[in-house]
Order: sequence, then C-alpha cells, then structure tokens
Amino acid sequence: MNTVLNVIWLIFAGLWLALGYAVAGIVCCVLIVTIPFGIASFRIAGYALWPFGRTVADKPSAGAWSVVGNVIWLLVAGIWLAIGHIVTAIPLFISIIGIPLGIANLKMIPISLMPLGKDIVPVSRT
Repeated sequence: MNTVLNVIWLIFAGLWLALGYAVAGIVCCVLIVTIPFGIASFRIAGYALWPFGRTVADKPSAGAWSVVGNVIWLLVAGIWLAIGHIVTAIPLFISIIGIPLGIANLKMIPISLMPLGKDIVPVSRT
C-alpha cells in the first residue's frame, strides 16, 4: 500500500515539493555559510518525494549548533514552509480521496520547521 500511495503522492504533490526543496538546497549550498541548511533541504526533498513508509527521528549526535541553526531556520524559512504545507494539505483533505496525502503533507511540518538534528528513517527502525 505504501508504494501505491507514494506513486500517487509523487504525481500530485511530491515532485513539486521536492523540486522546491532541491532549489532551496542549491541556493543554500551556493551561499557557503548556509551549507548545513542546504544539506537539510536536500534531505527533506528526498523525504518529500517518497514519504510513505518513512518517518523523522532525532539524530543522537546532534549538538547545540543544531539548536542554534534550527532557530535561524525557523525564523527565516520554517514558518513559511509550515504554512505552505498547511495550505496545500487543505485541498487534499477536501478531495476525500486525498486524505492520506494531506496527512503526509502535515507529517512534514515538524521537519520543515526544524530540520537540523533530524534524520529520515524507515518506519520499521523507529
């Protein structure tokens, strides 16, 4: 069932979300200082392509710098990304058949708010 949902997600939402996160990652990597944010954007892009069957877990090796980076990310981009996920989830919920896709969209909000110190893992590893 995860594969079917992932293919439907990829067609209707995942490709566009992943493309947006990938562009943000490229911009962040060009601006040298923001490379950690770029790496986080690429990680989220991969998650946005294929979210079903995977989840977000805390990285045990994350330190204080990830907290500082998350505060910066939250103020600069995180809030806007979370609003975007909420706005795009609403039509998915209204369509009834898109409810699982809307749930997946809302499931991405925590990592879009604070991506540093997080890892994407298969559901079976949590």
